[in-house]
Amino acid sequence: MPSWKLVSGLCLAFFGSLVAVAGIGYAMVSVPNENTAALSENNVYYWADGKQMVATGAGQNRQNVTIDRIPEAMQWAVISAENKSFYEDSGIDPMGIARALGNMATGGDTQGGSTITQQFVKNTYLSQEQTVSRKFKEMFISIKVGTKLSKDKILQGYLNTSYYGRGAYGIQAAAQTYYGKDAIDLTPSECAFLAALLKGPTYYDPAGNVNLDSSATAEKNRERSEERWSWILEQMHTDKHLSDAEYQEASKEYPEPQGRKATKGMTGQVSYLVDTAKRYVLKNSDITEAQFDQGGYQIYTTFEKDKVDALAKAVKKVEKEKLDPEKREKDQHVQFGAASVKPNDGAIVALYGGAGFENGHFNNNADTSGVPVGSTWKPFVLAAAMEHGTYKTNGEGVSPQSKYNGNDHLQIRNNDGSLVLKKDNTPFYQENETDYKWGYITLHKAMEQSVNTPFVQLGMDVGMKNVADVAEKSGILKDSFADLNASFALGTSTPSAIRMADAYATFAASGKQADPYSVTAVKHKGSELPGFEKPRVKQAMPENVANNVTSVLENVIENGTGYRAQGLGRAAAGKTGTTDKNKSAWWVGYTQQLATSVAMFREDPKDHELLSMNGTAGDESIHGGDVPTQIWTEYMKVALKGEDDPGFPKAEKIGEIADGIGAPSPTPTATETEEEEEKETPSAPPSPTETETTPPPPTNTATCRPFDFNCEDDGEESGGTDAGGTDSGGTDGGATSSPDPTTSSDTGNSRGSGNGNGSDGGLFG
Repeated sequence: MPSWKLVSGLCLAFFGSLVAVAGIGYAMVSVPNENTAALSENNVYYWADGKQMVATGAGQNRQNVTIDRIPEAMQWAVISAENKSFYEDSGIDPMGIARALGNMATGGDTQGGSTITQQFVKNTYLSQEQTVSRKFKEMFISIKVGTKLSKDKILQGYLNTSYYGRGAYGIQAAAQTYYGKDAIDLTPSECAFLAALLKGPTYYDPAGNVNLDSSATAEKNRERSEERWSWILEQMHTDKHLSDAEYQEASKEYPEPQGRKATKGMTGQVSYLVDTAKRYVLKNSDITEAQFDQGGYQIYTTFEKDKVDALAKAVKKVEKEKLDPEKREKDQHVQFGAASVKPNDGAIVALYGGAGFENGHFNNNADTSGVPVGSTWKPFVLAAAMEHGTYKTNGEGVSPQSKYNGNDHLQIRNNDGSLVLKKDNTPFYQENETDYKWGYITLHKAMEQSVNTPFVQLGMDVGMKNVADVAEKSGILKDSFADLNASFALGTSTPSAIRMADAYATFAASGKQADPYSVTAVKHKGSELPGFEKPRVKQAMPENVANNVTSVLENVIENGTGYRAQGLGRAAAGKTGTTDKNKSAWWVGYTQQLATSVAMFREDPKDHELLSMNGTAGDESIHGGDVPTQIWTEYMKVALKGEDDPGFPKAEKIGEIADGIGAPSPTPTATETEEEEEKETPSAPPSPTETETTPPPPTNTATCRPFDFNCEDDGEESGGTDAGGTDSGGTDGGATSSPDPTTSSDTGNSRGSGNGNGSDGGLFG
């Protein structure tokens, strides 16, 4: 046993070494200065060719003010909310530091309870890595700050270096950003609002931040903001920093902040490109938004300027030709979103996010949320059938030449032959847009003319879980899926334009899928950061399944609802989509080099509810084969100019004929020609007076465009739930199922209710 002298000596030596280390650490650190933090740099974004796109960041929105220019109400608001003992404590919270160190040791959250002094110290670090050494350094600096600076200087530094969101650093920038006034002129109520933002501007800015987090909706953020604003005022009153009269006045009405404004350089499509790239960086690194907005980053993107310009020009050209919001009310509030992705790579080369930040449009329409995709979903149903087969084929794939009932008002059946029922136990009927009697038609023909009923029954036969799996492997985020009921086959889900382009790129690449990405490299002060490697390419579906889908979708352009895409003048494939009550219209098409999606919708600017486009552009209804296809064609002609036209790989025969229930005998052979298929369609198409949306079966002549004004998407409706449920029916071909008030609400009526909405590179909703 060691003697007590030895033990005492060791203890003294240990504590002595700690004191020495602490003394050295204390001596080596310097007191921070908010003026140093104010010199933070801009972030610089680069096009895919390495040329500078724009410089933006904290350097654009930063100005320090002295304590005498900061209202006392603002000073007391942060003290009452965050550090009541500020004027009495030593500047550090030992228990908070201990918790943070313990969490770091166990791999948990590094955040610990911090004083205003510690927060000031932390704010002045342009590098805020969450490490033990940084936490110790913060502690030493905080101690030194507490002895070297007055409390007023510390509070001034904290308020001048804190991040308030919207790119605003410091109280002066925040006052201008949210209220358009100098900090000295803020009211106590406005001070409480700004103090609430320090809890986390992503979640407390009432304008919402769904581009950063889908849970940060305007509604939820407003609720959080009001609750914390009210609580801070209560604390100030309790702490006797507001008199009874001042408290009554301040808490009388929530101090509504101004809307978002475009910052310097953030105009046109650049605003959405920067938004997309920023979100990708934050998702794929440990960098916080506050750190990122402090600047000093160089972000190299995948965006190609010529393609971005071409896409914006195509949207504006068609928009000008078709829409006249001054003369037609139904042309008001129409929006477009589009994205263009490289197959077999995932690089986003172009996107169209909206009218621009400078016009007050801050939602990125390329990363749409809550806009159902309609019949553009049908290719996933067909791919699932070819890969997994139906309950009747024992795992053998289904041929596109299989015949299903295409008639309107069809009773949908489960795999055991029983009828699909609504919640009130009445049979569920799937509708087409017209009552035209298609009879039993091949899946190939049903895709060409976008007839609903065959795909709903096919989806039930394949299993909606298999359909969902194929869509997810193709690149669609699971979070954007609607309920897996009968209507799921008709596009009730709400993936973004980026994700739809990426998923169709999987078909273009013969089944190879790569997650979409918008950033190739990030440097901070010249040093490249890890985490921005190109996403891995993987085989999402069998090569021949993808090639057969492409073959069917080529025919959609050659003979079906997407015939306007023939103007591209080269081999292409795609699918139209229109949704419930004509609230959105889509076209997603591709060549081997490029996959591009275009979405069109109307949105109430107040509550973001989707509005019907019936009557828009002076037409009875808008369909995916109309305006969206025209935009796509205009863009792709420019984007692919000078490129080869390699066509697509040949699709080999696939699957077996597996006709739907009730198909007439004998079953057609797998070698049935297109001409033979045509003979089995009804002989007399509907007259143009019956419908203005469903094109008749095309002839085999070179001018097979009968009733051109009809040859569009079939007006699919994608609304509901519950086995089709409310307004279920989905997509082209016109679905309007029997309303069922017991079902959940119509999918996609509100963009805010959509599930997607994240960042790119695995985040696009």
